[in-house]
Amino acid sequence: MSAPVPLLEVIACSVADALEAERGGAGRLEVVTEFERGGLTPPLELVRDILAVVNLPARVMLRESDGFGVAGDAEVESLCAAARELSGMGVDGVVLGFVREMAVDVALTARILSCAPNLKATFHHAFEEAGDKAEAIRELKTIGQIDRILAHGGRGDWTRKSEQLAVYRRAAEPEISILAGGGVDVKTIELLSKTGGIHEFHVGRAARINGVVRAARVRELIGVMGRAGRGSN
Repeated sequence: MSAPVPLLEVIACSVADALEAERGGAGRLEVVTEFERGGLTPPLELVRDILAVVNLPARVMLRESDGFGVAGDAEVESLCAAARELSGMGVDGVVLGFVREMAVDVALTARILSCAPNLKATFHHAFEEAGDKAEAIRELKTIGQIDRILAHGGRGDWTRKSEQLAVYRRAAEPEISILAGGGVDVKTIELLSKTGGIHEFHVGRAARINGVVRAARVRELIGVMGRAGRGSN
């Protein structure tokens, strides 16, 4: 069996970000607004504009407020409406994540995804707020649309995080892949490729210069992924 092909997902907040990510060789976009707040639902017009000029698969954030819950029924309805719109726009999927009382909010997650049944989904860093990660993974597997978990491995240095990500990966496969993110940079990619068996990486600041995605930075990260992947074979 051939080794998985490494993939770099780059956060895009603008058409310019998306174009630079594509020029640099990114494999997927995560489209958001409010980058400094961890990413919120972007304007749908921005999503349309990005899809019109790049050929990369794009996953779009569904998050209306800070934290990993919702403020009320109106916010849920807004998330559902955005999901319905995105389902007909040709995006690769959505990015979302809800927890309640240190457990995955399965009902809310499933409700919103039911509004876009044709789309795959990434469950984002809300996962790290779950108290029992093994149970969280089991619960996420019950939602068939979820095929990625964005995770950073919790507290500690990246050596310790790499070990934890490997635990997540073994528990999640084959239904769900682990997407490593949260401060990922060149050195992190080298480490995780060799020790964690991780092949997909999610970057924000590491792909940016002065807050804007630059193709040169993306190419640098892609190059490290390729060298690390060859070294682990």
